[in-house]
Amino acid sequence: MKIVRVFVLWLALALSAAAQGEMPVVHKLDQSLQQKTKFLNPEYLVFLPAGNTNAKLPLLIFLHGAGGVGDDINQIKGKPTEIWNGIRNFNKGPALVVAPQCLKQGKNGERGVWTPEDLNILLQHLKATLPVDERRIYLTGISMGGYGTWVWGAHNPEHFAAIAPIVGGIGREGPKDVTPDLEQWAVNLAKIPVYAFVGALDKTVPPERSERMIAAIQKAGGKEAKLKVYPDEGHNAGRVVVSSAEFYDWMFSKKQN
Repeated sequence: MKIVRVFVLWLALALSAAAQGEMPVVHKLDQSLQQKTKFLNPEYLVFLPAGNTNAKLPLLIFLHGAGGVGDDINQIKGKPTEIWNGIRNFNKGPALVVAPQCLKQGKNGERGVWTPEDLNILLQHLKATLPVDERRIYLTGISMGGYGTWVWGAHNPEHFAAIAPIVGGIGREGPKDVTPDLEQWAVNLAKIPVYAFVGALDKTVPPERSERMIAAIQKAGGKEAKLKVYPDEGHNAGRVVVSSAEFYDWMFSKKQN
């Protein structure tokens, strides 16, 4: 009984802290959905605004980089926590932040990677379980997560009010790979606002990849595609991006019709 009382007390404290926005809550995909995904950890992080509200809220989905792959959800808390704090510091809330985790390996031993198929299942679940304003769903990610942002946005632009890939690759097979479907990606991405961020000194993912993608989107008719290059930053440019008012001001100004 003592163990039960201690657990109940811990749970009450955890829920209280989460309600105050002091920690993310770990949610989990339903068993039926877990069976449909290939590379997703069934657990994911949800940052919730303080207080109870029935209002529909903007949703920002953050995709981590290669350093976050695995099955320990606590491993990926850092950057989405920074984004959560940025939303509050720059007065863009109340909003929801969700951070999924990509597994190192798929069910058949393949290297884990962000896929639109997995992420669409997650988003369907989020819409069913959270108070999401479907006109204000935003997507961002860093490095491998930047690739995830490019590929998901390119396959399903209809989901998003805006996307912001940060130091992101544009190919599945590694940081310097280029998708053979670049032109089709560009046609689809021309339908939504896109703001890409890179470091000019990046040796991991060449900044030229984002430059090429933005140029292709603009060529395809995208009027809301732009790129910011940080001249003195490398692959760690994400730390500057998520601490800047510009990132939040741009993203939260966008809304689907």
